[in-house]
Amino acid sequence: MERKPAWLKVTYNQQEVEQIAGMMQAMGLHTVCREANCPNMGECYKKHTATFMILGSRCTRNCRFCNVTHGRPEPVDPAEPQHVADAAKALGLRHVVVTCVTRDDLPDGGAGQFAATISAIRRTVPGATVEVLISDMQGRTDSLDTVIAAGPDVINHNLETVPQLYAQVRPQAVYQRSLDVLRYVKQKAPHILTKTGIMVGLGETDEQIYALMRDVRAVGCDILTIGQYLQPSERHVALQAYITPEKFAEYKQKGEEMGFRYVASGPLVRSSYKAQEALRGL
Repeated sequence: MERKPAWLKVTYNQQEVEQIAGMMQAMGLHTVCREANCPNMGECYKKHTATFMILGSRCTRNCRFCNVTHGRPEPVDPAEPQHVADAAKALGLRHVVVTCVTRDDLPDGGAGQFAATISAIRRTVPGATVEVLISDMQGRTDSLDTVIAAGPDVINHNLETVPQLYAQVRPQAVYQRSLDVLRYVKQKAPHILTKTGIMVGLGETDEQIYALMRDVRAVGCDILTIGQYLQPSERHVALQAYITPEKFAEYKQKGEEMGFRYVASGPLVRSSYKAQEALRGL
């Protein structure tokens, strides 16, 4: 793999990372920060922020870009929602982000566990805002209704890449189905902010990115994040290019011109990176 450019090099305090990681482990919790080897882990842990990952650590899908473990999923833990809420309280969070592994094995795709987690956070950390990053739940509207009814402030579902690359990057996902998830949430609950994110550097063209942006705006999506794809290992889909900060700035400007309420675009941006700051700006 090509050497990382200077703008992608990060440093962090290992002791701070281990302190937060130890607390999560003691509560039987997972964070996408650690499971997906996020480059912002050190910065976020230093600020006592983290994105909780519910429904275990093993995903039923095997997307070729992702570092989360694929395999037979663990049983759903009924104590997990309260543990997440307790950890959020211990960290002093005012904005709590909860994501998941994809659970195609569950009839509701994990919607009930999301709803229970949102409710536990509301009880335990009054006044905190809640953002959920959901799977497509196979497009089941009854599952989406369960999440919507729990009343999160933000529902995020990532498109990840342009439709032309789905076959090689997200072979078990469907671009239109993911768009339909975003459309359904906004139509059913206009007051809930909707959000999606993509990676670049996989071989997509600017016009393909702009076409995706237009698709996302057409379904009423409020917030867009754009970040650099970083190849986790030689087994994952190959990195094609490191995108410059200047090009990310162009994407941000284009998104704002299209009418997104907030666009985060940069080499180290991830879907939940500085999510609280994004919410404050709306």
